[in-house]
Amino acid sequence: MRRFTIAPERLAGGRVTFDRAESRHLVRVLRLGPGDTVIATDGAGRAWTVRVETVGELATGTLVGAAASAGESPLRVTLAQSVAKGDKMEQIVRAATELGVARVVPVLAERTVVRLEPARWRERARRWQRVAREAAKQCGRAVVPPVETPRPLADFLRLGEPAELRLCLWEGAARPGGEGGFTVVGLGPRVLRTETAGPAVIAILQARFGDLA
Repeated sequence: MRRFTIAPERLAGGRVTFDRAESRHLVRVLRLGPGDTVIATDGAGRAWTVRVETVGELATGTLVGAAASAGESPLRVTLAQSVAKGDKMEQIVRAATELGVARVVPVLAERTVVRLEPARWRERARRWQRVAREAAKQCGRAVVPPVETPRPLADFLRLGEPAELRLCLWEGAARPGGEGGFTVVGLGPRVLRTETAGPAVIAILQARFGDLA
């Protein structure tokens, strides 16, 4: 069944009003109409089966009942990803979302090539958030992981957020070692591209500690 994301305020009195983007996708792309049923999620873990009632610039529907969705992993992974060039960040956000990441924090490191004004970074973050939303819909998640506005790596590290395990990936790490509160690890004998490394370690962690069988 087709899935759509709604803001919580668009659900009231047992009825749903889809925003313009989702209405356009529902009507013009999928050719759905009155009587068809879809799944609507609020991006925070709740999902409902909705019967479409009206179509147009803003499609509406009526709640039929709660809908099943892919359960969230018991492992909460935050991916701090150095901003990559081109569309690589979109690839990373999409794969990380499908693998169950809880949060994506793009960071600007010493060797980050892309440099933009703050307003343009916010624009990029909104685009990456849309990618996360679409990926969550595709893989059946009812939770859309937040994708934050890029910040300097030093600022992220300075926050000292609580975590049971902090990993720093380094291609030269022959064996795990400690550095600055992090465990420095490698991912085997092959050098992985930046758009591969993050999703790869998420998959390993989900298989070892999470819900990826």
